[in-house]
Amino acid sequence: MDDEYAKLIRRMNPPRVVVDHNASGDATVIQVDSVNKHGILLEVVQVLTDLNLVITKAYIASDGGWFMDVFHVVDHDGKKIRDKEVIENIKRRIEKSASFAPSLRGSVGVMPSEEHTSIELTGTDRPGLLSEVCAILTNLHCNIVNGEIWTHNARAAAVLHVTDDSTGCAIKDPERLAKIKEMLFNILKGDNMKTAKTTLSPPGVTSRERRLHQIMFADRDYQRFENSSVGQADDQSLRPHVSIMDCDERDYTIVTMRSKDRPKLLFDIVCTLTDMQYVVFHGMVKTGRKEAYQEFYIRHVDGLPIGSEAERERIIQCLEAAIERRASEGLELELSITDRVGLLSDITRIFRENSLCIKRAEITTKVGKAKDTFYVTDVTGDPVDPKSIDLICKQIGKPALRVKQNWNFSPKPPEEKTKAGLLFGYFFSTRTLQNFKLIRSYS
Repeated sequence: MDDEYAKLIRRMNPPRVVVDHNASGDATVIQVDSVNKHGILLEVVQVLTDLNLVITKAYIASDGGWFMDVFHVVDHDGKKIRDKEVIENIKRRIEKSASFAPSLRGSVGVMPSEEHTSIELTGTDRPGLLSEVCAILTNLHCNIVNGEIWTHNARAAAVLHVTDDSTGCAIKDPERLAKIKEMLFNILKGDNMKTAKTTLSPPGVTSRERRLHQIMFADRDYQRFENSSVGQADDQSLRPHVSIMDCDERDYTIVTMRSKDRPKLLFDIVCTLTDMQYVVFHGMVKTGRKEAYQEFYIRHVDGLPIGSEAERERIIQCLEAAIERRASEGLELELSITDRVGLLSDITRIFRENSLCIKRAEITTKVGKAKDTFYVTDVTGDPVDPKSIDLICKQIGKPALRVKQNWNFSPKPPEEKTKAGLLFGYFFSTRTLQNFKLIRSYS
């Protein structure tokens, strides 16, 4: 009855999306008003992220039964969104997304669909692992058409969409699916990798990026161990700064984060908080000078603030991991070439033979054209020798492979800690600093 009543309220109060070009001098302002529900912030942020919009500022307010958020967005060139078709698409997708209940979480496994079969993997990272996985799939007559691979804290996770190399369709034969799982397991078991479960869940239950967050979270990649990483990952100046405070007056927990700015950062944070069953009641996001500051007032879904030291430590670890998983590390290589069966197997083999380690990858195929992005280091995690890149370009072909950007950097450490809540004081005008007690902070 409660679910039916909630649906009735949403039908009576459809979401309202306003796009304003004049409210800000350097960004398009999107205001979303809707009936509040758990997960709605993630749904709206995911729509903006899927449309490749960059969120430069955000103001979040969802106390009570109403959700009122404001987002300042630009395109990847830093310009306002002027295309009328894009604007209408933004409105349509946000209104549709906010009108329905959140999607159920998918499960790890081999998931068949009409267009492709989705294979999800997670386990210990090591040089050449992706190359071996691609080689096995090619030998089993599977063509990888799309996928994404993340590595973090000596762990690896992948979501790969494969088709039958002869029909171009999804693989549905149960015996063949079992064979694929068995062969992948034989490669992965030596590294204590977890086997996937087979499920009949349809594709699209959750986004691929959210699934990667869920997979790595379930694999506890947020737990750090000695000697778990090398090279750039050990540089403490690269680590995000996360702190937690109590707001006793309003029974909120305040979470503040300062890190290097990058695309999809807000999505990664909100995705993690949502999957950990926390609700953002108020918040702000501010970016500038390649740094991002985020401040959220949260409670658990049961309405209570964070109550224990162990819970605080876990939230800090998980948010640090969420920020770091997609952080670009190493040399960014872009491959643009006509697709063919076994292409990814050949490319990753060439990388492995030249002692490159893939830290992250995005695999995309459209209209017979493969456009893949790889972030690579050498096997020790250090920058790649330019001579190795020249040799690889000669093997693959210089027009097909190009160096896009070098993400190896050594930024200065974060600035002095900002007193949490001061930037957001207009929500709680009666609050004083005596209402807050600093619980714990990590940098």
